[in-house]
Amino acid sequence: MILTVWVVASILAIVLLAFIVWSAGRRSESQLSAVRQEMQSSLAAQGQTSAAQINHLMQTVTQQLGQVRQELLTGVASTGNLATQAQREVAQRLESSTTVLLQMSQRIGEVYQTSQDLSKAAQTLQSVLGGAKTRGSLGEITLDRILADALPQSAYSMQYRFASTGAVVDAIVRNSERILSIDSKFPLEAYRRLLDASDDAARRDFSQAVRKHADSIAEKYILPDEHTFDYALMFVPSEGVYYELLMTEDSKYGRLDEYCRGKRVFPVSPNTFYACLSAIAVSLRGQQIEENARHLFAGLAGLKKQFESFADVYEKLGTHLRHAQQSYEDADSKLNRACNSLEQMSQGALPEGEPKALESASGK
Repeated sequence: MILTVWVVASILAIVLLAFIVWSAGRRSESQLSAVRQEMQSSLAAQGQTSAAQINHLMQTVTQQLGQVRQELLTGVASTGNLATQAQREVAQRLESSTTVLLQMSQRIGEVYQTSQDLSKAAQTLQSVLGGAKTRGSLGEITLDRILADALPQSAYSMQYRFASTGAVVDAIVRNSERILSIDSKFPLEAYRRLLDASDDAARRDFSQAVRKHADSIAEKYILPDEHTFDYALMFVPSEGVYYELLMTEDSKYGRLDEYCRGKRVFPVSPNTFYACLSAIAVSLRGQQIEENARHLFAGLAGLKKQFESFADVYEKLGTHLRHAQQSYEDADSKLNRACNSLEQMSQGALPEGEPKALESASGK
């Protein structure tokens, strides 16, 4: 743009000079010559100045163009680095995504395998719970595990047989001289019908099955002549069945749990049974502490007698020691008198009464 300005200025100068020449054409020859020389000098100076400015302008433009080119090259290089870095990050993200997808695929396979295993386990459990005998075995195993976790081995027995009736209860707990009968009952079929139908007939069947179990336990396992408590526990190994037992009632007999309590049979689930066993364990520990206290008092009584006997022996020993000390003092006194007598006799004198002292000494 500066170059254009200079070119326009030069053209204007030339036009101005041409105008001056034209106007001066009417002057004299001498003035024309002087003007011509002046114009040549002015044009020469103006040309030199214009050439210098144009060179300076060209250098400035060239320098700025070089800077612009360098900045463009730097920007292109930075853009290439950014593009390379972006491609690298994209490749890493793709690799990570592929890894995550593979892991998810493996997890899905594991979940599918787990679901298959659970399905097989459910089928196995269904087959196990299908018969009354296997259900009873399952309840007995659960009962045994809970008793083993809560009580020492000496505090309970499994499959206890009563001598008077020959009835076999699933488990007993010994508490001092009394025993607590525990029988496992699992009315699963009636519970299933209740869940499937949810009508009054299914609820009556469930109630009848539970009442039958309670009557059987009360008749067979509450035996005061066999030193049992006047109540027994009905262990229900399913929390769902136990909850339904607590919530079920009919118009004739009322609530099932009240009916059972009326028969002195208390239903318990695994959780409530463990709480009961914890209380029994505390009672057993109290009895053990009481027994230990009795042994301790008996030991203290024996120790008291030993101390009394030792006091008698110690008193006799003191009496003998006092007698021995008195005898020692008497003997020492007589020995001193005998020594004095011997010393006098060695000097040729016989003290009066010395034979008596000697006789008395010899008598001793």
